[in-house]
Amino acid sequence: MMNKLIIGAMVCFFVISFQFGCKKKEATPAIEQGLTPYTLQIPAGLPDMQIPSDNPMTVEGIALGKQLFFDPILSGDNTMACASCHRQSFSFTDSNLQFSIGIDHLPGTRNAMPLVNLGYQKQFFWDGGAANLESQVIGPIQNPVEMHETLVNALAELNAHPTYPALFKNVFGGDKIETAMVMKAIAQFERTLISGNSKYDQVKLGKGSFTPQEQRGLNWFTDLNKGDCAHCHVIGSTFSDFEYRNTGLDSIPVDKGRGRISLNTTDDGKFKTPSLRNIALTGPYMHDGRFKTLEECIQHYNVGYKYADNLDPNLVNAKKGRLNPADVQDIIAFLNTLTDTEFINNPKFKK
Repeated sequence: MMNKLIIGAMVCFFVISFQFGCKKKEATPAIEQGLTPYTLQIPAGLPDMQIPSDNPMTVEGIALGKQLFFDPILSGDNTMACASCHRQSFSFTDSNLQFSIGIDHLPGTRNAMPLVNLGYQKQFFWDGGAANLESQVIGPIQNPVEMHETLVNALAELNAHPTYPALFKNVFGGDKIETAMVMKAIAQFERTLISGNSKYDQVKLGKGSFTPQEQRGLNWFTDLNKGDCAHCHVIGSTFSDFEYRNTGLDSIPVDKGRGRISLNTTDDGKFKTPSLRNIALTGPYMHDGRFKTLEECIQHYNVGYKYADNLDPNLVNAKKGRLNPADVQDIIAFLNTLTDTEFINNPKFKK
């Protein structure tokens, strides 16, 4: 959430620490606690979602996670919530800001990622600095330019709150709120943020049809000699393989990206391929939000990419200028079919 630049090492430490903590103090299975099991409604065309055995989804757990997602109590001055920088109308990105602004009025250096179909991803943030959905929760809380809070202070406020202790006890048991519980609750809510009812999905179900321009855009999107977009943004359910690539933004990376986490120089300048679902709503684009429009973004892959030492092979072998202006507009028309208006208006995701 917001800038992910300086949390990699911190997240790795807490991921390990709290994963062990979860094992030692594993929550009682929901069914034994008398909670209401929750079954995700997966839209047709999307795969089943794997739910961690130590964090089963319940109606009560999701409700608690949602309350925390919208509550500024987790920030240092109680003014910023997760939802402050992840807004539903923008597919849970931060409006049209290049960089979100933290509680100390400082901008980050990475663009806020959309929170959509997170349950299908294996690693999180632009550089994969969090190993799972639960562990990504704490990164923004501790980040000095984001929510700028310590876990000690956040837990103290939650434990002193008039209603949170009882809510946590009901969901997870125990008389004291612990970090792992916060991680699990918010992750449960975030797993419900599923988008799979765009025009594209309706067409694939035989309930609609593309315009001629949209169909041409899909053709160029998959054509190896044209857009060649589907190598990374795999056509279908997630529209991403969630791998890390250097896409030629800079000859010498300004931000090491995945290299910060792997400590391998061959990963410098590599960033996770984002999903294209609701892409028309999530600009500006790339990890640093340098492109304001989809046209600028597509033209980067068409003519603007730089030949970095570890440039993705698909771009190394591509021909610059392979798309003419009409082709670019066709692809944009197709990308607009990935907008899911039901998702951005779903009342279950509102405060």
